[in-house]
Amino acid sequence: MSGSPQAEARRALSLFSRGTYLLTAAFEHKRAGQIVQSVQPCADEPMLVCVAARKGHPIEPLIRDAHRFAICLIDQEDRFLLRNFGTIPSGRGDPFDALELDRLATGAPIPRRCLAALDCEVMRHLDLEADHELYIGHVVAGRTYTHRI
Repeated sequence: MSGSPQAEARRALSLFSRGTYLLTAAFEHKRAGQIVQSVQPCADEPMLVCVAARKGHPIEPLIRDAHRFAICLIDQEDRFLLRNFGTIPSGRGDPFDALELDRLATGAPIPRRCLAALDCEVMRHLDLEADHELYIGHVVAGRTYTHRI
C-alpha cells in the first residue's frame, strides 16, 4: 500500500464497478454484515458512495447508531463469506469470529480476504417505501488487497 490515503481510497473505489459486496458495521460490542448487490459512486468531491441494502437486517440499528459503515468488494466465489453473510443471522454467534479483520478510520470490521474496502461515514439515509433502503457514505478511507482467496 503506497501513496496518500485519498489515492488509496480512489484506487479501491475504481474496483467497485460491478460485483458482490459485504456491508459491515459495528457499534459498541455488536457487529454485523450483509451481502449487498448495489454499490456505486455518487460524487467525487467529497467522495461519496451509495449502497442499497435490503431492509429488516440486524445491521440497520448498528449503522444508525454508529453513523458509519464499511463496504467490501468480495470475490463472487468466496463461499465462506457468501454463506456467513448472505442470510439474516440466526443468532448462532458472531459471523466475524473466524475471520482475520482490518479496521480503517471508522472501526467497521473489514475481512482481510476481501478484494477492496471503503470505510464510510453516513451522509444520508433514505428509507424508501420499498424492500431496500439507501445509505450515502462519505468515503474516509479505502484499501485494496492484492491477494486472492
